[in-house]
Order: sequence, then C-alpha cells, then structure tokens
Amino acid sequence: MINRKSSSLAKTKILKMKYFFSYLMCFGLLLACSEPTAQKNTPSIPQQDSELEKMIGQMIMVGTRGMAIEEVSPQFQQQIKDGKIGGIVLFDYDVVKKEYHRNIQSPEQVKGLIDGLQKLAPTPLFMAVDQEGGRVNRLKPKYGFPSSVSAQYLGDMDNMDSTRYYGNRIATVCKELGFNVNFAPAVDVNYNPTSPAIGNIERSYSADPEMVVKHASILIEEQAAKGILSTLKHFPGHGSAQSDSHYGVTDVTKYWQESELIPFEKLGKLDKNVAIMTAHVANQNLDPDFPATLSQKIITGILREKLSFQGVVFSDDMQMQAVNDHFGFETLLEKSILAGVDVLVFGNNLKYDEQIPTKAIDLISKMVENGTISRSRIEQSYGRIKDAKRQLQ
Repeated sequence: MINRKSSSLAKTKILKMKYFFSYLMCFGLLLACSEPTAQKNTPSIPQQDSELEKMIGQMIMVGTRGMAIEEVSPQFQQQIKDGKIGGIVLFDYDVVKKEYHRNIQSPEQVKGLIDGLQKLAPTPLFMAVDQEGGRVNRLKPKYGFPSSVSAQYLGDMDNMDSTRYYGNRIATVCKELGFNVNFAPAVDVNYNPTSPAIGNIERSYSADPEMVVKHASILIEEQAAKGILSTLKHFPGHGSAQSDSHYGVTDVTKYWQESELIPFEKLGKLDKNVAIMTAHVANQNLDPDFPATLSQKIITGILREKLSFQGVVFSDDMQMQAVNDHFGFETLLEKSILAGVDVLVFGNNLKYDEQIPTKAIDLISKMVENGTISRSRIEQSYGRIKDAKRQLQ
C-alpha cells in the first residue's frame, strides 16, 4: 500500500533540490561571466610591490653564520633566493659566541662559501670584507692568507712601492676569493693618535690629510684593477674621536676639523669605483639632532651636495651601540635612508637576527606606502647600487 503523504513529501524534496542546483548553476555562471572583468580591473599593486621589494632588497647588506653553504640556515638562504638581500659581509670572529668560528677558515673554504652564496642570488651580491691590513684583518695568516701591515706602518714608511705592494696583495687575495667589496681604505686623519677606534690601532695613514690621500689612492687603484669596490671610511671623519662608536655615543663636536673631509672629497672624485661608509659620530656643529649616518645635513648636505659625491654610500654597522642604543629599528631605517644612505649594513655580529632583511623590507615598504619615504628615493639608491655592481662584473 502506497503512503500518499510520504510520496508527496518526497516530490517536494526533489523539487527543492532541483531549484537548489539550478540556483548553484546560475550563481556559477554569474561568477564565470564576471571573472574576466574582475581580473581585468584588478590593479597591478602586487607587481608594483614586488618591484619595490626588489629595489629595497638591494639596499640590505647583512652578515650570517656558516663556513660552507650547507651550514647557512635554510631561512637565510631563502631570503637570498627571494632577492631580499643585496649584499653579505663575512667575518672570522663571532662576537656573540666569542669564538673564531664564523665564515673564514681557509682560502679554499672562503671561496667555496662565496661561490655558494652567489649561486643562490637572482642578482649578484655585494660580497664584502673588512681587509684594511694590520689589526683590521679578517684574512689572517693563521688561516693561510698572506701577511699584511697597517695603514700607519705604510704612512710612516712613506714608500709608494711598499704601499703598492701591500695594496696589490690585498686586492689579489680579495679577487681570488670572490670578494667584490672591501671596506677599505680607512681615510680617517690621525688627529688623535690615542683614538680607540682609529689611531690607537694604527688604522690611519697619517695626521696629514694629503698623506692619507696619497697612500689610500694606491690601494684604491689596485682594487679597481681587480674589479673590487673600495670603500672610504668613516665619513665625515673618525680620526679625532675620543671614543669608539662600537660601544656608545661618539661625540666629536669639540675635536673634529673640517680638514678631515679632504680625503673624502679628493678620493671620492677619482675615476674609480669608489664607495663611502658613514660614521656613527655625533657633531653638534654639523647636526644637533642626529649622528652622521642618520643625518640628512651631513650625508646629503655635505657629502652629496658640497663634496658632489655620486657613488654608493654604505652605513657603518647599524647594530653598533652608538646608534642602536638610542634609536629604534624603524627610526634607524627611516632616518638613514632619508639622510642619503644607499646600503644599510647589519653585520649580525654584535647581535644576531637572521630575519633582519625581511623585517627591514617590510618596514621600508610600509614607509613608502604611507609617504614617509618617497619611491623615488628608493629608486635613487637602487640605481647607484645597480651601476656599481655593473662595473664590478
């Protein structure tokens, strides 16, 4: 016997299901029809952001740990692959761990590490080292590298053949290993022989600015011949300082002399591939508010406009206490870029944070989006970096 009530309910359910599926089909057709229009009207913001991040990535130089590419963390390697790192600086001593086990162990090992890092990068990296000679000497004889002498030794000897001999030795070693940036020569004038960061450790050629120019130009020539970017430091002059900016505020207001600019002015105009590194020194007469690295008055006003320097400007290590203890991370990024710095250096050796590149790019991108930093300012630094790297190839 057929239950008419149950049959009627079943028919009702079937009709409801038909209407439901018909609705889904119509809704799907509407979506399909509207999809091309949505795609067509979607602004190209992601593409623009990607281009912006690429440019900012070239402005980031950072240190890492590892003697071989296999020892470099996957997170750090991925940031290189993603174009978030434009340069890497290598050290032999790990300050945080207090051990001589960082990136430098032997010539073959360093070359292999640099080759491995370069292979990861979509754009060739700045590969940097502090190889001044003497006390500032990452490529030490105990690792199998040639011996070196200090700038003061060469200045005191004042023999151009000797200066060229040791300059060629530094340039040749850097070239063979794969370094294309040497954070040398230091062109600070030795006005204070007891200065803990300069004179006391023999980093200055002379107390005579012209002698500094004469000897530093030889190292620049030798490095340029090997396709290595020389980096004059520390602008606007650290030689008169009474303290070390690694460990706190370094105020040179009472001691700094305008003649300390002479080596930067003359050497910065050489027809060579030359960069300049900033100093974290405070000088109330030049800028009452900010140290040189963060000062638009000093970097743009003096270096760019007064001295007409057109090359790449590297910051000194942004993790040094002279700036790191007094300004937040976001302020350091903002003020240094607005000042005119092109490459922000995070040695990752006084502190260690592998995510610095990603953090920096995110913050700088937001500053561009909200108008704190103009896009044209980023393009300006990117252009200088691109030109410098092209000359190194």
